[in-house]
This record gives sequence, structure tokens and C-alpha cells, in this order.
Amino acid sequence: MAKTFDVVVLGAGPGGYVAAIRASQLGKKVAIIEADKLGGVCLNRGCIPTKALLKSAHAVHEVHDMKSLGINVDLKGLDGAVAVKRANEIASNISKGVAFLMKKNKIEVISGKGVFKSAKVIEVTAADGKKEEVTGANIIIATGAKYRSFPGLEHDGKRLIGAWEALKLEKLPKSIGIVGAGAIGVEFAYFWNAFGVDVHIFEMQKNLLPIEDTEVSVELEKHYKKLGITLHLGIEGVTAKNNGNDVTFTAKEGGKSVEYKFEYGLIAVGMTGVVEGYGLDKAGVQVEKGFIKVNNMLQTTAPGVYAIGDVSGPPLLAHAASHEGVVAAEHLAGLHPHAIDKMNIPGCTYCQPQVASVGFTERALKEKGIEYKVGKVPFQANGKAIASNEKDGFIKVLTGKHGEMLGAHIIGNQATELIHEYVLFRQMEGIDEEIFATIHPHPTLGEFLAEAVMAAKGRALNY
Repeated sequence: MAKTFDVVVLGAGPGGYVAAIRASQLGKKVAIIEADKLGGVCLNRGCIPTKALLKSAHAVHEVHDMKSLGINVDLKGLDGAVAVKRANEIASNISKGVAFLMKKNKIEVISGKGVFKSAKVIEVTAADGKKEEVTGANIIIATGAKYRSFPGLEHDGKRLIGAWEALKLEKLPKSIGIVGAGAIGVEFAYFWNAFGVDVHIFEMQKNLLPIEDTEVSVELEKHYKKLGITLHLGIEGVTAKNNGNDVTFTAKEGGKSVEYKFEYGLIAVGMTGVVEGYGLDKAGVQVEKGFIKVNNMLQTTAPGVYAIGDVSGPPLLAHAASHEGVVAAEHLAGLHPHAIDKMNIPGCTYCQPQVASVGFTERALKEKGIEYKVGKVPFQANGKAIASNEKDGFIKVLTGKHGEMLGAHIIGNQATELIHEYVLFRQMEGIDEEIFATIHPHPTLGEFLAEAVMAAKGRALNY
């Protein structure tokens, strides 16, 4: 007999397991189906292990800076294998924490690959081939995303790898070419460079992190050049070929084809939804441009079926997936959650200096013809930043004619921690006068969040 639940969640990543927990909190009988490890790509092969690697990379640079702080130390050596092993162990331990949360919230975990037989029934095939049917009054699809490939840029898992294989490279390469200057490419470049790898980044757009504000991208490029990372920006195209013992990159630069040889190639040119092999057509779930089509409440074209996270389309971010999981769970439970404003989903890149942003870029405001003012303050004018040796970068805000926050962009060592205030400010539809009236503690990096907004009004006090 089929097991019957109020809610069945297909996929246990940061969207799926959060959706399951919220549905359970609302009194629903919940099951979650997962063929791999609990926590999904983010926890096991993405967000968490990469941040562990970046901590190791940042520590390398901190050691180099110790002498200026009056601490004389020598860097005796670097062991990439230890850094990679630590990253994967951390991911494994946190995955166990997700299992605890499932048990705590009385969510039944069903191990295996789930495939729709109808909009209400999923057939689960376990690793040993055993099959069982699971019925859900409501089903939430959270199957995530996978690598995108293009002609001449195909992953082979050997020399031409993606981020997931990169996390398994305990023996670091001597050289690597990275295709794509988004968050994945930029973060791995920072780690490998710190551990002595010769790194080249190839990008067809004109800047690193091309979706970010141009001034932020240019600032990051300056730092990467100082680190010795070679940047190939604004190229006309690039292909990569595995030769067995190395990889040949052929880049079209300035109208000419130029060849480069590396030990490995990282292809980081984007992701697409995992939509094949789940019987979505049998459920009546429509797919559009590689992602499941949903409305603002994450409902698919099949009644009672929701899709959240990467499989439902951009932005492909773990924190967006988690919040979508909450919205879907509350909506199916009969509550009335607010639709997600995608312009208020913060983006974060964890290289050093870190990059964080929310809302419009200055480029987008110009294109849309929206009136705005700019407030920009450098961390080198901030007392705490100077004392902490965290002077790199700046805070830039874009405010509207009524003092509303149109966009905010931070590049600096604590950018991903500082962006929260601006996200909340936008969510609450605040105006600049409210930030002026908020007393920020001194000395902190965060006091410059207010300073940047004051600068947009022409009343900066410390810069």
C-alpha cells in the first residue's frame, strides 16, 4: 500500500528540507524524498564546503599580513589536501544536523529516486532497487540544478571539471583555467591562487561578477590582479579540450585565437534546473527554458504541486530556495504569505574582499531612466577598518527621490555580513531619514552603512 502524507517534498536541499520543516510546524504530516545526502548540493558540494576552503585561503593572506600587526611568523608550507579534507568533513557533519532536524520535526525521510506517476503519486526506487509508492495531497519539487554545458565547453569530470569535482581535488593542480567569472569561478580562483596555483579566468563579459555594479567589479579586478590572477575579460569566445595530461584553452581575444595550456579546466558557465527523469509530464508540470514554470506562490501548472529553489528558476541561491520553501509550505497550508520580491534577494560572493548587493545596479537604473542619487564611502576612511586592517573596498548606495533604497553594493572583508541591514531596510520600505535616526555603534564597519546613505544626501559626517 502507498504511504499517504499531507505534504511530500522531492529533494532535501536548503529549499526542500526547510519546506518540510515549515509544513510540519503547520501541523502537516510530511515526508521528504532524497536519493543522495540530506542538505543537497549547497551543503554537501556547494555553499558550505567552498566557504571552508575560502577560510583557508583567507588565512594564508592573514599570515602574510601578520608582520604589519607586530606578529612575526613564518609560513612554513601549504597543504591543499588538508584544506579540502576539512571542507568535506564539515559538510558531512552539517548533513547529520539536517537529519536531526528531520527527526525533531517528525518528518519521514524516504531514501531513493522519486518519479511522478501522477500529480499526487510518486514512485520511489531505493538504492537496492526496491520500489514503493508515496501519495501526497500536496507535493513540493525541490530537485535543484546541474551544470550547463555549451559546445566546446563540456564537463568530462576528469580534466574539465565543475565545482563539485573541484571540491574533491585533494592534490591541487599547478595551473588551471576557469571559464566564467561569476561567483563560482571567482571564489575558486581566490582559493587556488592562495595555495599557489597559477589561475587564469576567461569571461566574455567585460568584468568579473558581471551581474554586480560595475564599480564593484572593477574594484575586485584590481585586487585579483594584485594577487597574480590572470584575467581574460571581454573575450569573443573560448573552448577547452582535454588532451589526457593537460587541457588546451583556445580563446578569441582581440580578433585572434590564442592557445593556453593548463593542468585542469573549471567550467563555471551557469546552471540549469534538474527536470529530466522525474516524470514531470505525468504530473502535468510544465517546464520552460530549463526550469519549472511557477507563479508568485511557487505553484506549478499542476494543481497541488509546487516547485522551489533552483529548479524553479533564477536567482539560483540557497537562501532564496529556503524562503521559497517557507512560502510554498504556508500557501499550501492555507496561509497568505507575501510573494517574494526577487529584487530584494541579496547576492553574496565570498572571495576576499567579499561582495554583497541587493536591489538595482547603477547600470540598471540608467537603462530604466530611474532618478537616483549615489552615496559612496571607502572603508579606508573607517576607524574600525583601519584598526582591523580591513581597509579594502567601499559601500555604495543608490537612493531614490523620496529617500528610498533602490540598490546597495558592498565590497569589503565583511560585506556579506553587512548587507543584512540594507535588505531589511528595503523589505520594510524605509526611507533615508530612518537610517539617519538609527544610532549605529562606533567603532564598527557597520556605522558606514549609515554614512553611505548620508553621503547620498550630501550630509556625510566622516568622509
